[in-house]
Amino acid sequence: MGNVGPLQLALIIGIALLLFGAGRIAEVGKGIGEGIRNFKKGLRDDDEDDPAKQLPPKTEAKEEDTHKPA
Repeated sequence: MGNVGPLQLALIIGIALLLFGAGRIAEVGKGIGEGIRNFKKGLRDDDEDDPAKQLPPKTEAKEEDTHKPA
């Protein structure tokens, strides 16, 4: 029941074209593409703006160096 074959897919696309028209479907596709592009750009920009990722890693002092022999 959950299998969608090529004939059913073509029928669904044909009905969508009749209901919305090719122009409207193209606008929706363009909007989705721009949204994905902006989302990815935002993720890249967040990584560049994060100051914690830009600082060099802190070096920790070893225990041997902090204790003086008795």
